[in-house]
Amino acid sequence: MKAALQNYHARMQRVLDHIDRHLDDDLDLDALSSVAAFSKFHFHRQFTATFGLSVHRYVQLARMKRASHRLASTDAQSVTEIAMDAGYDTPDAFARAFRQRLGQSPSSFRKSPDWAPWLAAFGPLDNARSKLMKITYEPGDVTIRDVAPTPVAIMEHRGDRARLPDTIQRFVAWRKAAGLSPETSPTFNIFRSERIPANPEDYSMDLCVGTDLPIDADDKQMKAGVIPGGRCAVLRVVHNTHNLEPAALYLYRDWLPASGEEARDFPIYCQRHFSVFPNVTVPEVVCELFLPLK
Repeated sequence: MKAALQNYHARMQRVLDHIDRHLDDDLDLDALSSVAAFSKFHFHRQFTATFGLSVHRYVQLARMKRASHRLASTDAQSVTEIAMDAGYDTPDAFARAFRQRLGQSPSSFRKSPDWAPWLAAFGPLDNARSKLMKITYEPGDVTIRDVAPTPVAIMEHRGDRARLPDTIQRFVAWRKAAGLSPETSPTFNIFRSERIPANPEDYSMDLCVGTDLPIDADDKQMKAGVIPGGRCAVLRVVHNTHNLEPAALYLYRDWLPASGEEARDFPIYCQRHFSVFPNVTVPEVVCELFLPLK
């Protein structure tokens, strides 16, 4: 059974690798089912069941992601050329799709990319690949650290995760207007519910930026707060930083009972580290997951 599953995953991995290498080719069901050595009749259902999005959607996102790389990294290609390479018939159609997904026009993204919406928009690609990767953690991956209190500005998201991208866009716009860039002001997420609660409207998360600037009393979006200091178990996550649930489960379910430690009365939270370097088109994102301890 295990060998059969590994073989199945290997065939699906071939498909993802083929898509990445042949984005300019005709990536229809005939071609991709042949790469996977599955029947065309079942392949699209198997792909969707495995990765959580259709073949067409995956290819669409992969082409859009490449287009965003090209926009941010070089002026050698015009927006029209990039649109054609991404499979769009007209620049206007490309611009509409790009704005809908990233919240910026292609020309605006070329001048000044907003990376937080970019990361959210292309998270499904990372999520798809992570389904083929068994990520495991060990006790040695966890360190205990004394953390100083951190004053933050907080934007609360309450309700269905489907609306989270809109909250992220408002958060990015606010911090941009306040001059709090990810490179100079730390970014935190405080998780106040399960990632996928039984009732979607019970989802709850705080988006935070580290700052001691006063928040206007009339500000309807943000409020001032503090991430409390104290001892924390810290787990560094470099894979699929869009879904921290496996890492959180490891801390709660495996590490905490075996450690003899007790959790403090504050939610698990993460700090997202954005590293942007010259000539690198996409920021490297590393997350540190903090489990507050007594």
